[in-house]
This record gives sequence, structure tokens and C-alpha cells, in this order.
Amino acid sequence: MKRILVGIIIVLAALLLFKTCSDKKEEQSILQENSMLIQQQIQNVSKLIVTEGHFAEVYNYKDSQQLFGPLITAEKKALVVVNADVTVAYDLSKIDFEVDEENKILILKSIPEPEIKVHPDYEYYDVTADFLNQFDANDYNKIKKNVKASLLKKVEKSTLKTNAKNRLLSELSKFYVLTNSLGWTLQYNETPIKNIEELNEIKILD
Repeated sequence: MKRILVGIIIVLAALLLFKTCSDKKEEQSILQENSMLIQQQIQNVSKLIVTEGHFAEVYNYKDSQQLFGPLITAEKKALVVVNADVTVAYDLSKIDFEVDEENKILILKSIPEPEIKVHPDYEYYDVTADFLNQFDANDYNKIKKNVKASLLKKVEKSTLKTNAKNRLLSELSKFYVLTNSLGWTLQYNETPIKNIEELNEIKILD
């Protein structure tokens, strides 16, 4: 009788051990699958988020040179009309992230800075120059440099960067939805994200 009881206990213990090991393997497998799913989702949204705008600029260029002291002044001038397409983009393939499988946390370490690109089209009007002060490559380079600086100031004052940031947050919200559905936590640096509102309030771009 004792042998039968001992046998039953051994069998039950073996079954319990087998079930425990099987559950752990299954849990580990699910954990790895979830981790791969999260990484794949990040790769899927690794695209440029682009906001486009159009700007116009009228630029007056003038250059005067004194020759032989103040006796002779040679001038050149031009009226430049610039139409520029401007894009603001985030390259999400540059997101620095870490997947903490043990604690089920997706950690976003850093978000790439916005990339601002200006594509200007120049039209020159009323280009005049004295014989002793002709237009050269330096003048055209100076015009392009000054116009670009002026356009970038306009971009900073416009809503382009804000619109691009809103689109960025929209993409990042997909990470929150995914991690939340899998029972994981989304974290930006040291800050856990508990809801979409907290994601929108995070100072991602300092």
C-alpha cells in the first residue's frame, strides 16, 4: 500500500514539475513573440513624418564698393523673388529604444531631431551692375545664404514644426496602444506612460 502511495506521489510530483516547466516555456515563448512584435511595429513606422509648407520671399540685394577712396562708387543690385517649399521631417528609423523583456517595458530613449529642408526657386529681376563691380559667384552665394537664413526664421515662427510634432506624437501613440494591449508598459526615458494624454504632455523635443 505504501509503495502505491509513494508511486502516486512521485507521478503527481512529476506531472506538476512537467506542467510548471511547460508553463514557463510557454510564457517565455509568448514573451519573445511579444518582444519581436513590438520591434517589428517600431520598424513598420520607421518612416519620415513630413509636414510641408510654402513660403515666398522678396529680397533686395545691394553692394557698393568705393574705388580710389570716396571718389568713385561702383554699385550692383538685384531684386530676387524666392518661392520655397519647406519640409519638416522626423526619421523614425533613428529612434533609440530598448525592449526590457523581463519587466515587459518598451523604453524610448531618444527621438531624432526634426529635419528641416528648404527647396528654394530663385527669380532675379532688375539686375544691374557698374562696370567696375560686376556680379560674380560670391554674390549669388551670399544671396542664397541670406535668403535661406530668412526662410528658416519664418519656419520657426510658423506652425510647421508644431504640426510635425503632432504627427510624431500620433505615430508614437501606436506604440502605447500596442504595449498596453500586450500588458506591457511604454516608457520615455525614466517616465512611464500611463495614457495617451501623458504621452502628449511629454517634452519630447527639448
